[in-house]
Amino acid sequence: MPAACDSLLEDIEDIVSAQDVKPHDRQFARKNVVPKVRKRNSQKNVQADDDPPSDSIIPGAQKIWIRTWGCSHNNSDGEYMAGQLASYGYKITENAAEADLWLLNSCTVKSPAEDHFRNSIKKAQEDDKKVVLAGCVPQAQPRQDYLKGLSIIGVQQIDRVVEVVEETIKGHSVRLLGQKKDNGKRLGGARLDLPKIRKNPLIEIISINTGCLNACTYCKTKHARGDLASYPIEELVDRAKQSFQEGVCEIWLTSEDTGAYGRDIGTDLPTLLWKLVEVIPEGAMLRLGMTNPPYILEHLEEMAKILNHPRVYAFLHIPVQSASDSILMDMKREYCVADFKRVVDFLKEKVPGITIATDIICGFPGETDEDFQDTMKLVEEYRFPSLFINQFYPRPGTPAAKMHQVPALVKKQRTKDLSQLFHSYNPYDHKVGEKQRVLVTEDSFDCQFYVAHNQFYEQVLVPKDPEFMGKMVEVDIYEAGKHFMKGRPLLDANVFTPSITRPLAKGEVSGITEEFRDVLENGLNLKACPSPGIREKASLSSRMVMQLPWQQEGGGLKMLSVSLALLAILVTFYYRGV
Repeated sequence: MPAACDSLLEDIEDIVSAQDVKPHDRQFARKNVVPKVRKRNSQKNVQADDDPPSDSIIPGAQKIWIRTWGCSHNNSDGEYMAGQLASYGYKITENAAEADLWLLNSCTVKSPAEDHFRNSIKKAQEDDKKVVLAGCVPQAQPRQDYLKGLSIIGVQQIDRVVEVVEETIKGHSVRLLGQKKDNGKRLGGARLDLPKIRKNPLIEIISINTGCLNACTYCKTKHARGDLASYPIEELVDRAKQSFQEGVCEIWLTSEDTGAYGRDIGTDLPTLLWKLVEVIPEGAMLRLGMTNPPYILEHLEEMAKILNHPRVYAFLHIPVQSASDSILMDMKREYCVADFKRVVDFLKEKVPGITIATDIICGFPGETDEDFQDTMKLVEEYRFPSLFINQFYPRPGTPAAKMHQVPALVKKQRTKDLSQLFHSYNPYDHKVGEKQRVLVTEDSFDCQFYVAHNQFYEQVLVPKDPEFMGKMVEVDIYEAGKHFMKGRPLLDANVFTPSITRPLAKGEVSGITEEFRDVLENGLNLKACPSPGIREKASLSSRMVMQLPWQQEGGGLKMLSVSLALLAILVTFYYRGV
């Protein structure tokens, strides 16, 4: 076999001949090389300059437009998402055209609401806006064709909205649809102490639980919100206290069914309400949300006492949906018409003047003319001052969508007949001439009056005197309409301020404590630190927080959440001796 090499090399230099290029010659030759100019597409260069790589985009500097449809629970979620984004530095704008990203917070109760949601997505895409979807529609049906490729944040994941927005702005698609759990037990949702921007700085909306215990055959919300999960009483009371410390004078309790509160954690609604009443300042008011008849029946005595309390509106929203027992059975509502009447009659007797609001669905599958006439008779009997009339819409994936449908023309006619009955009576005519105390909280839709509510949560329009906003005022009722009364302040009216502090400005972020404001303005209280070494480190962390850019011109609350997290982590480690 021939050898691999014919001769033995003693040194590596033996393989280099005298004719080979030496290293210094190679370096000299490189200097004389003339680079070849490559022609480039100038248009591509312009495009590249306009669209920098996604990782070079700085989150927290963009403008965000938020649109919310649906119930007060959904509105509360929208406020929380706005607060977190603003805390991180994003600017929340009311001008959709100038926004870089649209956050669309949807409602799945009725088809028209979802249609508006779908059309808004299409509009955003046509206007080349980034889009993040929230609310019950994408939570319940995330695989719908028109949602493909879009970022989604689930109803229990709203505390992670900043992450989703950041990634979406970078050009990524993110979907967070999981449930909040603690040791396998489902929680009510995101924390209640998150930053928020209240749509109305005078009104705090508190979700006391999410989901429900029912399985109504027409309801799509159940698919999104799931089974009942209640917040602990202590957390709800703390949230109420914080709200009052920020100038709130009215609290709304909301959920898919407030009457079912606490059944999953060993408590109940009256227990919660009595705890809340203890912390409501004089003149401030509490409004209860919707409750289904089955879950309030066993608490009627206690609920009557609570609704008679001077700091609780004598108002309750109890949906009946139909006055036909056979239709209620098909709806799986778990009560009969007699149960509804028992609740209403008892509360009317024990809480004089109480306002009962209710809902009715016209044209549910299988509804006969006789069934509908029973519903008309119920409205004639009780003359509800507040009545929400809904034409039935089959929602995809619900049992009712597979039932035999009432013809569309019949549904429309029944909706029209019930609406005419509702508008045939005026519930407030007999109150003209009364003197009432009302709490003023907002502007009217036409901006001609301030909107106030009396003890029964009846709407009273008062003159636009800035002195009245957020105040309890005595008025003389001089006019009544279908949905409102008009009040004239008494000459010697006692204007009372229920807020215990100045309300936040419109658009200001809730949830920033006075202690944290002091840290930002004055630095840490270093005398409280246990050792000189820790004091030195804490001083350094304080200076780091103060130097972050959230206070700079145009920065808004930029990096606030990062600042708070950094400060909390550092101080915790220092005190532990880490």
